[in-house]
Amino acid sequence: MAEDWSAAQYLKFEDERTRPSRDLLAQVPLAQAGLCIDLGCGPGNSTELVAARFPAAEVRGIDTSPDMLTAARKRLPTLAFQAGDVRTFTLERPADLIFANAVLQWVPDHEALFPRLMSQLAPGGYLAVQMPDNLDQPSHAEMRAAAGDGAWSAKLAEAMGMRERLLSVEAYYDLLAPHAARVEIWHTIYRHPLAGTSAIVEWLKSTGLRPFLDPLDAPERAAYLSAYEARLARHYTTRADGKVLLAFPRLFILARR
Repeated sequence: MAEDWSAAQYLKFEDERTRPSRDLLAQVPLAQAGLCIDLGCGPGNSTELVAARFPAAEVRGIDTSPDMLTAARKRLPTLAFQAGDVRTFTLERPADLIFANAVLQWVPDHEALFPRLMSQLAPGGYLAVQMPDNLDQPSHAEMRAAAGDGAWSAKLAEAMGMRERLLSVEAYYDLLAPHAARVEIWHTIYRHPLAGTSAIVEWLKSTGLRPFLDPLDAPERAAYLSAYEARLARHYTTRADGKVLLAFPRLFILARR
């Protein structure tokens, strides 16, 4: 059974992780909102932004992780946070904003998912999505390479395909256009200065590495992480200030019903 997500591990890089949420929310041209849903709200850092932007709105956070929900409720005790699955959640009334930052990349069947999310918006409401588009980056390619090149390879066979590749920009546009009055899609590549390859490993322990670490026992985890970090060193050159730059492409989608 997979371990729960760790809010504490996730928040080690809170500023870097929150930046895409800020950038996405800045592009939502709503003047006001009645109901805002933060899908995959995590520890509440993105929910906090939505609530600050729309202080008169009812803002709800939804996540599958008990630890993330506990952290979110502690951070924002006046807001409503509930356990829920992105694939099946339904609303009793349409939302003005469905905000999904760095969560839908974990959910399969986008061909069905995106139209279903659009159907839960009020007229004029927005679906705002950000998804990491980094499976071809060394940080993730070497994750898979290390998984297939060790005594743990059989245990990690399922992890290799845990996260599906995103659709093309054109496919998302064609998927959303019949349900939307307006669709905007863009990429941003963030380049995060981090304190060496060990910091890259720490960053990914709470997200991309989870499917690779959950099936392993403690000694195997240590050995796998050591092999993975050694591979990272081939790609991330130490810069003039002693840091490395983690390139992190992200796909942004904004659709108005």
